Amino acid sequence: MTAAAPRLEPGRVYRTRELAMWSADAPRLARQLVDEGALVPLAHGLFAHPRPSRFGPVPPRDEEIMRAFLDGGPFVFTGPERWNALGLGTTAVFALPLVYNTKRSGTFTFGNRRFVLRRVGFPESPPAEWFVVDLFQHADQAAASPGDLAMSLERALAQGRFDRDRLLEQARRYGSRQAQALIAGALAASAQ
Repeated sequence: MTAAAPRLEPGRVYRTRELAMWSADAPRLARQLVDEGALVPLAHGLFAHPRPSRFGPVPPRDEEIMRAFLDGGPFVFTGPERWNALGLGTTAVFALPLVYNTKRSGTFTFGNRRFVLRRVGFPESPPAEWFVVDLFQHADQAAASPGDLAMSLERALAQGRFDRDRLLEQARRYGSRQAQALIAGALAASAQ
């Protein structure tokens, strides 16, 4: 090990250049730490320092992988897990997590995990109403009929489950014309 032994945080994902604080030759240090078992390679230039557990090393959290891969840029996990939780009748399942971000698009593999990344606009801290708009945008991927979703949203709005003004604002800002029309129709019908 070099004179300045790295103080790696368990569960953290590192970029090669982050190792430069401990060595003038960061790639060589990364290879050495991989050989010693302190780091696990996830992708070119990305390494995880796994947390130990009694069952073996624990892989890094998906959010930690995205933080390192996107170099601290904003991102949000979306897709069926979030859409189904809205209670609008969807029960879709994706094999890969869907991540919106401002830097990259494509399917990426990190260790044994794969992610679908899309460069699209999204709020910094997405409210539930944004996920409703996102669901309407991807109704086909959620195996849902836009008309059925609109009826489910109408019932949810009548029950007060979503903030009406925030939903309208999120639809105007992030929704397609079709999504905006469906959401506006559900808002109008639930107000009667």
